[in-house]
Amino acid sequence: MKPLDPRLLRLSRTARGFVLAAAGTGGVRTVATIGIAWGIAAAVTQVVDAVRAGVVPATFPGTLLLLGAAFLLRAVAAWSTDDLAARAGARVKSELRATVLRRAADRGPGWLAGRSSAGFATTLGPGLDALDAYFGRYLPQLALTAVATPVLLVAIALGDLTSAVVIVCAMPVIPVFMVLIGLATQSLQRRQADALARLGGAFTEAVEGLATLKVFGRARRQVGRIGAVTDAYRRGTIGVLRLSFVSGFALELAASLSVALVAVSIGIRLVDGSLGLGAAMFVLVLAPEAFAPLRQVGADFHAAQDGVEASQAVLDVLDDSEAAGADTDGPAAATPGTVASDTAAPGTAASDTAPAGAEASSALVLRGLTVRRSDVVVGPVDLHAPAGTVVALSGPSGSGKSSLLAALRGALAAEGSVTVPGPDGATVADRTTWVDQRPRLVRGSVAENVALAADPDDDRVRSALRAVGLGLDPGLPVGSGGSGLSGGQAQRVAVARGLYRAAARRTPLVLLDEPTSALDAESEADVVAAVRRLAADGAVVVVASHRPAVVAAADLVATIDPSGSVAVRSARAVHA
Repeated sequence: MKPLDPRLLRLSRTARGFVLAAAGTGGVRTVATIGIAWGIAAAVTQVVDAVRAGVVPATFPGTLLLLGAAFLLRAVAAWSTDDLAARAGARVKSELRATVLRRAADRGPGWLAGRSSAGFATTLGPGLDALDAYFGRYLPQLALTAVATPVLLVAIALGDLTSAVVIVCAMPVIPVFMVLIGLATQSLQRRQADALARLGGAFTEAVEGLATLKVFGRARRQVGRIGAVTDAYRRGTIGVLRLSFVSGFALELAASLSVALVAVSIGIRLVDGSLGLGAAMFVLVLAPEAFAPLRQVGADFHAAQDGVEASQAVLDVLDDSEAAGADTDGPAAATPGTVASDTAAPGTAASDTAPAGAEASSALVLRGLTVRRSDVVVGPVDLHAPAGTVVALSGPSGSGKSSLLAALRGALAAEGSVTVPGPDGATVADRTTWVDQRPRLVRGSVAENVALAADPDDDRVRSALRAVGLGLDPGLPVGSGGSGLSGGQAQRVAVARGLYRAAARRTPLVLLDEPTSALDAESEADVVAAVRRLAADGAVVVVASHRPAVVAAADLVATIDPSGSVAVRSARAVHA
């Protein structure tokens, strides 16, 4: 495990600045430490010389003033380091979280689907909170060690070369202990990070499925399950602490024995007169300080292991997203409004890089669109849908309807090209309204769920609710996950959300995934009528559904058979 991951410095300007600032304050602390050692040696020498001369020792105000200034300077430097560490820890965590979330959004749902959402949230939440110890203790001590150790060795060598040689010979014992202990703790810390992710996952799953568990009388069983995972995490934490204390004891023992060797050498040479008292006191005061930074950085490294593991997980995610983005890079150019998965990362519109003055498209055009999944290849699809067209994606469950929709909105890598209608220069996300087959409602009012905003347009919210046949009060509170609403009501609120966005943003492409799967015939007719009104207003509407009423309302029908091949026909030909 690296003492300082260069990827962290590359991704965070705050981290780079903090390492330099910590090195600066470490240099000030080192100078103050040398001043303290010199002041103590001078004061003791003056007292001893006065006693030997048979006079009362003077107050030597100059030496005391130097000592006081050195102690004050060291305290100010230490306080500055702590303050910088607290600020840097908060800033770096914020930067890393923002970077990871931005990269995750760029990669799209397909990339996130391959990861544990609970583990991902745990890493970004309490996992990165562990960086406080990393920035608050470990990095400042690492910077201090890099600056102080060579400077103190030079100062000791100027006072007594023999003592400096003894320290240099004894000092490698501490890094050896650090490496051995680090190898022993690395796997333990990794298991502890995994245990925290499992604990977060177990709790999240229990909360998400609490309503179902209560219905079937299984809610209390989860208490024992979460208790067992929590207890395993507690035992792992105690094990980490135990090993940290043992490692600290080993480092303290090695440093103490090394300082003892220096003290014995100094004592023998003081007796035979080959070393002066002033130099001996100066070296005796500095010897523990020479070992202290190296010893302390080892102890702080183990204390900050949780933060190291969390940052490692985050940096690995960023590296993975960068590699995945690089895999899709290519030299080909795209036409305006095209999402070309052979040449761009998912979610990237080629219109973002199109030359100025390019003509915007008013139709949805698919050319050889092919989605490759582990179980089936869907496509190729060739389709031209002008404004005002309703396109139905029909086929059995699991045939790839949702995958094609994901490719249309740039969230899933695919071959071929997709020309999205809309103004030149706008991204695919700005041109598209997307309604998932899962409502994904949040805690708040019905209006807030429809508008996804704290200050929704009440008239537009009511219009969207009426369009899907819902007479709900916009101010009605909704619980997390849509609790308080029936399945059909939650689904229609999600469709109303799409209508609200399409009206507010004037998006020329609307994508709906199984919008009527939980509805009765009357409610389905309301949703179908709303879909036709969207098309009448000039949008291209693509609906994935196997319901006959939805397919019957379409202008074009793309039928996906179990083998993944797609046949596009007009609705008139389908119903002939």
